[in-house]
Amino acid sequence: MLEGVSGKTHLYGLIGSPVGHSGSPAMYNYGFEQLGIDAVYLAFDVQIEEVAHAFQSVRTFNMPGGNVTMPCKGEAAKYMDELSPAAQMVGAINTFKNEDGKLTGHITDGIGFVDNLKANDVDPKGKKFVVIGTGGAATAIQVQLAIEEAAAIDIFNIKDDFFVKGEETVARIKKFYPELAVAIHDLGDADLLKQKIAEADVLVNGTTVGMGAGSTRTPISDTSMLHEKLIVADAIYNPPKTQLINDASAKGCKTVTGEGMLLGQGKAAFKIFTDQELPVRP
Repeated sequence: MLEGVSGKTHLYGLIGSPVGHSGSPAMYNYGFEQLGIDAVYLAFDVQIEEVAHAFQSVRTFNMPGGNVTMPCKGEAAKYMDELSPAAQMVGAINTFKNEDGKLTGHITDGIGFVDNLKANDVDPKGKKFVVIGTGGAATAIQVQLAIEEAAAIDIFNIKDDFFVKGEETVARIKKFYPELAVAIHDLGDADLLKQKIAEADVLVNGTTVGMGAGSTRTPISDTSMLHEKLIVADAIYNPPKTQLINDASAKGCKTVTGEGMLLGQGKAAFKIFTDQELPVRP
């Protein structure tokens, strides 16, 4: 790849910290190589207080696009000239495109989640969702479900600082979709949680509970809440099958694991900043 680098080679990159573990450079550089795009993709370790300088460099170096990861997603949104509707509702970005000096910010986590649902024959349109969590991934999922015309979105989170973030998300979604039945509830209200899951078509874990090899943690400790007509989806991809997914499978639920979401958000980002489809390794 480096043999082809010239004075015309474009630079794309990932902004965030830490980034040393990221698979994005390998994924996107493979895409550039396969499609014959004269570009390279690098990872840049950037702290929140350095984000303004980072995007000044994006403009200076005329970088055509790139990605943003934690903890910089919210801060990066402040330096965009325009935000996609989803990014406006989420209040953060994970992808940016530079067109003649105009920076547009996007969020593709929710797109990846929905694409993963559809790949597993689950169309969000008209379905009732219970989504656990109000962090970055959960928020992007909630917003994309609104865009995809879900019938109802009930958000559950513990009463912590992130609960307020969830209330803000509900307000933003309501601004764009005033007719949508979307609300946030206390995860500690077990009776209400059980009622909403009983009424739901799809249960989504948008938290990190259950992440990590060997983890037996689950956001739904009372497995009697799971019923065989319920579809259970997890945003976690490590491990591929979380305790929640295993419990749901044992109850006869259709399940959707998180690996497809990871690939889907990457493919969506690549399409935004190159206008081409990301080739997938065989």
